[in-house]
Amino acid sequence: MPAPERRSRIDVVVAVGLAVVVALTLTVVWLRSDARGTTSVTASPPVADPHTPLSVPETLQPVWSATSDVPGPVTAGGAVVTAEGGAVVGHDARTGEQAWRYERDHALCTVAPAFHNAVAVYRDARGCSQATSLRGSDGVRAAQRTNDADSEVTTSGNDTYLAVRGDTRLEVWRSDLVRTLEYGRVDARVTPDAQPRSGCTLLDADASSQRVAVVEQCPGEPSARLTLLDPSPDDAQKPEEFASRVLTEAPQSGGPVPRIVAVAGERTALYLPPVGDEGPRVGIYDGAGTLVTVSPLDAPASDDATSVRSGDTVLWWSGTDLVGFTGTDLAPRWVYPGTLGPGTVMAGQVLAPVDGGIAVLDPRTGVPARSIGLARPEAEGTVFTATVGAAVVEQIGETVTVYE
Repeated sequence: MPAPERRSRIDVVVAVGLAVVVALTLTVVWLRSDARGTTSVTASPPVADPHTPLSVPETLQPVWSATSDVPGPVTAGGAVVTAEGGAVVGHDARTGEQAWRYERDHALCTVAPAFHNAVAVYRDARGCSQATSLRGSDGVRAAQRTNDADSEVTTSGNDTYLAVRGDTRLEVWRSDLVRTLEYGRVDARVTPDAQPRSGCTLLDADASSQRVAVVEQCPGEPSARLTLLDPSPDDAQKPEEFASRVLTEAPQSGGPVPRIVAVAGERTALYLPPVGDEGPRVGIYDGAGTLVTVSPLDAPASDDATSVRSGDTVLWWSGTDLVGFTGTDLAPRWVYPGTLGPGTVMAGQVLAPVDGGIAVLDPRTGVPARSIGLARPEAEGTVFTATVGAAVVEQIGETVTVYE
């Protein structure tokens, strides 16, 4: 029987030294990791799926309210989502109680409702660079990514793609937050000359499953440019253009800028500010960037103009009037004046926020069927509306109110 192995003093010292190095390495990794500054409390059981209402309620009363630092209201998977500081909170829509919470030691740039989740975008030294997709029903992390980004971003898109735009750079993500397109400023010049232009300011962007529309102002050009891109080219770092043209029908550089109303299929609707003898109007562009129809507006749109899409209906709020478009070819259907925000759709009816309540409109004609009185909180600003089941969610400024 061989004698037991005896460790020398040097062996012991080396082993202890290695253990210390490993412990220090793990400590440094932990201190520098995102996990150290992250708190995640998930919901168990998950928030119940809301029932789809068959009709719009006859009356609505305020049930609960909260504050939120980001534009909204954000709803996902049956939860109403609010944000404060670095925290994203999913509330039970019926009670307002916290169902889940996700918090990081970074400031939030925005929270976007996308892919039935809440996509939280956080700021670090690179800009609004860190994104986490949180499952709306329970707050579980579904996907994460980091990337180069501008210091401020806005989001838009559809059930297929989410467009994240800063002043100089645009990225398009699919539901797992994998990037399908980058456009504009690229710091890591891995593929030189991949971008069709440089130095442009990205003024607006939106995406459908077939097109990404970008309105940009490029150096030396007399007015804004409309660029139509493939949302998922063969190489995400090499944009593929369907069309790109300077908008000669828009005001000159330095004046009011065109803005995207909506993108559907291959078509793009743009708000065109007054220029020369032309008044304000909405232009519809086909997939090749050709202006095919123009619809005049009674008054210029305000800086707060915005749009929402619900099913087959696109609702664009000009700042005073609500305009209904078809969701397929973006044909204008109707105009309803005197509204406070873009509204939403419930049970096949348009809910348009107006003074003192909500106007219930036919989505095909814009004809009001009735109105619902609301006791809104005293707050100034655009009224943004969403629904969770039979509950109506409004956000004015940072105040979120749920009505049932």
